[in-house]
Amino acid sequence: MGTTQLETVPEPKYWHLRNVLGEALDSEFHVGEILPNERDLAARFGVARATLRQALEQLELEGRLQRRRGVGTTVAPPRLGVDVSTTHAGGPGASDDAWQPLDCTAAVPPAAVARLLGADASAEVHTIRRVRSTQGQCVAAELLYVPDASVPDLSAIDAPSGPARARSVLRELQRSGIEGQDRSVELGSARADDAKELDRLPGAPVLVVTTRYLAAGRTAAVSVATYRADTCRLTFGDAGEVEISEEPARAAS
Repeated sequence: MGTTQLETVPEPKYWHLRNVLGEALDSEFHVGEILPNERDLAARFGVARATLRQALEQLELEGRLQRRRGVGTTVAPPRLGVDVSTTHAGGPGASDDAWQPLDCTAAVPPAAVARLLGADASAEVHTIRRVRSTQGQCVAAELLYVPDASVPDLSAIDAPSGPARARSVLRELQRSGIEGQDRSVELGSARADDAKELDRLPGAPVLVVTTRYLAAGRTAAVSVATYRADTCRLTFGDAGEVEISEEPARAAS
């Protein structure tokens, strides 16, 4: 069987255009500046609009561009530095003011989450929705799934619904004695509800951080946090913790 020589493979047109556009972003545009429309850009570079869209999508994935509702495509600012190591004692939410609870409902979790929880596929769990902001910008939306067994002393009378209910569930979860956690990170696409919270378009690239919290040899809770891929850059510390490091500022004209 023969081998493919990579140097003989021609560079895709969209990738070449991505490089040309990237140079233009550094030399001709300011952070926050709105790019010309697709028709004008395609005419300027002599490419089909389909090729242009591929290049723009790639630059958005890399955090160089942002698509904003009612605004258009703008040059993205440097990524924000946000710690998502969740190493606070007591588990999610303990001594952590970064997350703002929005609501808490009883709902059947997605099948993948139910498997992580070791729960019946049709069993409802406490589902907390929270958002996280940094420097006045919403950078993440989270769904935290907590089964009844993890909060046995929770009182429905004290906080029947809403943010107060979410805080009650978090408080009881902290008392369960979180002993450890494991975490995975993957690239995903923003769902409609997450996109609204994050001021993104549905389908925009996001980073999905799934955390399983452990207590007494079982899964006490599962968090699925969706971070803006254009805003956040994940790095891994020596201890295997996940954090978001600040990216050096790019030169802007």
